[in-house]
Amino acid sequence: MIKRSFIGLKKPRLEYTKLQGSPPALKEIPTPDRITLLLETPLEKKNGQINSGDAVKTGQILSATKDVACVSPVTGTVSTVTDWPGDFGCRYTAVSVEVAETEMDETFGSISQNLSLEDAIRYLSSVPGKPPLKMFTDPVVEIKTIVITGIDKDLSITTNQYALNTDTDAVKEGINVLKKMTGVDSFILVVPSELAGKAQATDALVKTVGAGYPSANASFIMQDIIQEVVPAGKTPEDLGYCFMSAESVASIGKSVQSGQITKRKIITVIRKDGKTSLVSAIIGTPISEIFKTCDITVKEKDRIVFGGPMTGSAVYCEDHPVLPDTDAIMVQDSGDLPLVSDYPCTNCGECVRICPAKVPVSMLVRFLEAGQYQEGADMYDLYSCIECGLCSFVCPARIPIFQYIRLAKYELDRVKSAEEANV
Repeated sequence: MIKRSFIGLKKPRLEYTKLQGSPPALKEIPTPDRITLLLETPLEKKNGQINSGDAVKTGQILSATKDVACVSPVTGTVSTVTDWPGDFGCRYTAVSVEVAETEMDETFGSISQNLSLEDAIRYLSSVPGKPPLKMFTDPVVEIKTIVITGIDKDLSITTNQYALNTDTDAVKEGINVLKKMTGVDSFILVVPSELAGKAQATDALVKTVGAGYPSANASFIMQDIIQEVVPAGKTPEDLGYCFMSAESVASIGKSVQSGQITKRKIITVIRKDGKTSLVSAIIGTPISEIFKTCDITVKEKDRIVFGGPMTGSAVYCEDHPVLPDTDAIMVQDSGDLPLVSDYPCTNCGECVRICPAKVPVSMLVRFLEAGQYQEGADMYDLYSCIECGLCSFVCPARIPIFQYIRLAKYELDRVKSAEEANV
């Protein structure tokens, strides 16, 4: 929802979508004939543990390297192992599995009641919500508090609200498991005011967040709720706070309780007309199966976005699989796509006025357009940006400011990594 001042002097106010009343029915996407799992390592670095023709069981670990693995949500035969390009230079190993009749791997069930952190990282890092469990083994970062977000980060999405509303007991169990595994005793559960009563049952410290976007952004939660400011270029983890979604904590709880790894991801589907529905799909399901079940037709030049309207990323084929952190899939009609241009900045100041981090965006984007990333970072606070997308939303010149900022951060991080490797 967008609220705009009549006289135009006040910032437009965008509000998060909230679940009203009883949770809606969750539409279950049937198990497809073939799934694709993306492992976070380039194909050439795969050590040969996964190959075409291998038989896999439901719940079996698929390892690409010693540190990169996922759990198969289905039983079947590996049909292909290929390279898969991602955003900003990321490359994955894509493992496709032809689905057969379910046969369970019992390894996780035998260790689930006495789960070590090392085993949890191997088995539970790829459950729905994608909990960042590896963070607890980082020798540089000491996590003292886990912040669970029961509200979604972008507009029109209700995935984590649904997970908290319907799986409160699982969230509570997930907190108990995390306490035992990580040694962290401090848990904060951040929710919209409507779910505050429900959240009390989890035994976490419950805090409510406002309806105005981007109040659910991690930097704003740190500042407004935890009363700690994240310095530019730093993350909440640098200050000892680990953020997890409500769905990821519920997935941990359900997996340990049942002895079987949770495999169905909750997804908010945003249709061309803006209406939404909630579905559940097995991780690795091609999004074409979701469109077929939801009766959504994708035409040439329509846009498919993973995520919400403010910060989502476009994908370019209907074979793209559901990932552990796919909270939303949005389809935009080609006739309704917002234009993007290379028209010069008009100095209207809208981006500066709306920026919640007070970044001088109109000056910053001039340097980023010219590829002068380091100068933009040094002089105009690139690393203070929290990547909410509001600047692109209000820009009358339709400059893709948000994309310029993400590209600049990626390029600077790439240069820094190369320099550190040389040293």
